[in-house]
Amino acid sequence: MNRKHFLAATIIACLFFYSCGSNSQSPSGETPGSSTMKEPGDKSGVAVVTDDSKGKGKFTDVKLTHPLDKGMITGGKAIYDVKCGACHKLTDEKLVGPGWKGVTDRRKPEWIMNFATNTDEMIDKDPAAQALLEKCMVRMPNQHLSDDDARNILEFMRNNDGKN
Repeated sequence: MNRKHFLAATIIACLFFYSCGSNSQSPSGETPGSSTMKEPGDKSGVAVVTDDSKGKGKFTDVKLTHPLDKGMITGGKAIYDVKCGACHKLTDEKLVGPGWKGVTDRRKPEWIMNFATNTDEMIDKDPAAQALLEKCMVRMPNQHLSDDDARNILEFMRNNDGKN
């Protein structure tokens, strides 16, 4: 093996081991307080990790609207089109990141809001976010969403999941 191939192989191996580092997971790959399930008809090939936590961040009690707020949905779609759609499909299919279909069934509203507004700390400290990073192999960039932007995205996700 020549020097270039050896260096490339070493870098790839290092990236692989770094991205698959241990994060207090059980031997099955699940994080404490989580469960793994496969969505019916899921085409992503990525097992879904559900988590009952609210994540890491300031959101501890998100008030949901009933019925859905159409203005927030419109605002959330506009943000999705600009900042999210390049990496996330609205179906259950993985693109760069996981598809959004069913996300509001798998995650608490607080977790979604904390992940949208506190991305870096969530990826560094939240077991469910770390599990997603290991499965997707790409760290979600911090989109610097405001609290209102994140709430609009949540409402858009709820609409995408058929909530009323």
